[in-house]
Amino acid sequence: MRHSASEHPLDPSGYDAELRRHDQVLRRACGVRLHDHVLDIGCGTGQTTRQAARTAQAGSALGVDISAPAIERAREFARSEGLRNVTFDHADAQDHRFPQARFDLAISRFGTMFFDDPVAAFANIRRALRPAGRLVMMVWQPHERNEWAVAIHRSLAGSKGPVAAASAGPDPFSLADPPAVKEILGAAGFADITFTDVHEPVYYGPDVAAALEWVRGFTCTSEVLKRLDPTAAARAVGRLREALAAHLSDDGVWVDSRAWIITARCH
Repeated sequence: MRHSASEHPLDPSGYDAELRRHDQVLRRACGVRLHDHVLDIGCGTGQTTRQAARTAQAGSALGVDISAPAIERAREFARSEGLRNVTFDHADAQDHRFPQARFDLAISRFGTMFFDDPVAAFANIRRALRPAGRLVMMVWQPHERNEWAVAIHRSLAGSKGPVAAASAGPDPFSLADPPAVKEILGAAGFADITFTDVHEPVYYGPDVAAALEWVRGFTCTSEVLKRLDPTAAARAVGRLREALAAHLSDDGVWVDSRAWIITARCH
């Protein structure tokens, strides 16, 4: 029940602002070094890739995403910032032919939950890493632990129950279960797999109107609203507006969330 980094490719400020607290946590966990070569999976418009490049001044950063518009925007931002050690590819990390044993570190900010075949995808990423390479990614914890997801789901379901608000498309919570993720990453050739709890809110905008517009752009929201008749859709939007208003504070609309920082090393 969530858009990925590439679903709002022409409004990067919104997505990057939404995850500002998470971004700080991820940067600390990644620990990018001066000479590192970094691979950023599902990079969207490239904020995390450019951050890595600025730290790895004697190395490089490559960002990949399945959204062509997002990649174009990422390139524009990199050019405007004068970054010479960062590149972006329009590619699916599941089967893209990365240079083998090229990268010291693979990172991702909510960009790894949507693979059709996660074992194949992470095995492909592992092959791109050097023997001592690291994987550091942020993913959502289960739906019920994320207040933003619960609030949206309840608002869209209304009196018709959860079936009416069934999530459309890929599952953003596909990597929420530690035992399942350990099995996936182990099969893909990773070891020393750890999970760190991240308890930070998401930011949806300076006021309720901006937050509502942002949340209506989520795939899970827009797809459900499309299936409802106009009257039911209007009622659902009203409930969603009320739910967001309940989270309005002096500095905008913030909603609680829970994520994992998952780290692993190549075998």
